[in-house]
Amino acid sequence: MINREEVSERMSRIVEHNGVVYLAGIVSDDKTLDIKGQAARALEIAEQRLNQIGSNKDSVLRVEIFLKDIYRDFQDFNSVWDEWVSKENPPARACVEANMASTTTLVELVVTAVKS
Repeated sequence: MINREEVSERMSRIVEHNGVVYLAGIVSDDKTLDIKGQAARALEIAEQRLNQIGSNKDSVLRVEIFLKDIYRDFQDFNSVWDEWVSKENPPARACVEANMASTTTLVELVVTAVKS
């Protein structure tokens, strides 16, 4: 069985199948923030969605991180990430530079986790 939450005509923000949770791309809802602010807000939203589906950051398997400007923002993103990520259960991750759908979006996260 597939469970979908926060469904629109275009996508589901949360999908769960066989105990694995897939979160659609997460961006900050405040685009006026710098990279640290947008990263913190996106991670906060990710954690809220994980909790909503019965998971948490200790159960994250993988995070795909897309930065608008990796050379400018990589260190600042990592300073926020290092405060947030589970020290006991860090996930696999990839971090790449990418064009964004919005010119003011600096970071987007794609999270895969298991239900806790």
